[in-house]
Amino acid sequence: MAADSVENLEDVIVRSAEQVAGQMRAAKQAIATVIFGQDRVVENTLVTILSGGHALLIGVPGLAKTKLVETLGTTLGLDAKRIQFTPDLMPSDILGAEVLDESVAGKRSFRFISGPVFAQLLMADEINRASPRTQSALLQAMQEQHITVAGARHDLPKPFHVLATQNPLEQEGTYPLPEAQLDRFLMEIDVDYPDRDAERRILFETTGAQETIAKAALNVETLLTAQRLVRRLPVGDSVVEAILTLVRSARPGPDAGDASKLIAWGPGPRASQSLMLAVRARALLDGRLAPSIDDVLDLAEPILKHRMALTFSARAEGRTVSDVIAQLKSRIG
Repeated sequence: MAADSVENLEDVIVRSAEQVAGQMRAAKQAIATVIFGQDRVVENTLVTILSGGHALLIGVPGLAKTKLVETLGTTLGLDAKRIQFTPDLMPSDILGAEVLDESVAGKRSFRFISGPVFAQLLMADEINRASPRTQSALLQAMQEQHITVAGARHDLPKPFHVLATQNPLEQEGTYPLPEAQLDRFLMEIDVDYPDRDAERRILFETTGAQETIAKAALNVETLLTAQRLVRRLPVGDSVVEAILTLVRSARPGPDAGDASKLIAWGPGPRASQSLMLAVRARALLDGRLAPSIDDVLDLAEPILKHRMALTFSARAEGRTVSDVIAQLKSRIG
């Protein structure tokens, strides 16, 4: 009887995975009608959302980062809101505030007016332009899915995802994100320039009389079901060992081997958790029932890069975090 129930459970997971994979393919195709030449960015963003996490998109202005987030909101059926981060932005501009109301009878009471953080998909545009105090207003929301204002707890809608953008060139008037906040992002996704063919298509599609608008491919219930399914996918021992080996070798100490002298500080256990979820989500997105070591190697850089720092001597030698991660990956692959 127990064996039958296990087989039935496996059948349910297989059927659910096939259905979800088809729905996610439809979502990718819907996004591809609006966003061109950024397939890897779209895939990693979808992996992040399927994993239930947040993403930091880094790229120069004009690479459709904002448009990607708007398109995702439409395609996935999520309530999306946008905050433009500026140096004078206050925490209450994000979270909301208590206001004093007076009734007809003259009785006074406080009422909470919710801020834009009460969304299912929150775009934090140019997040590094706001002060550290304002940036930290998102910390509790990103980790605990609720906020506290004037001692009262307010739960955020489900799902809740933050997709933040950051321009790498404009350093004047910016505040680097603290390590604790960077660690809240499941992935750091680099948005590069499109290739020539993609840019040619952008020219024709975006400068004509009519612009293509993305269509909804999923709804909230379907996405929540997919996120629950990600956590039920089996992970083989070899994949688990590859995750542990990779993350532990990215920290200074004996596990890093020759790279130890290059690393000032490395990723904590949250990186292992993120990698474990992301490889499952990527397998599901590809229509596979279990992740492989290739998934670990492909997702290593976007998940580890923002959780590491190099020593002064390593930077003086011209080494980069990407170089070091590639060196660590070569020991597994």
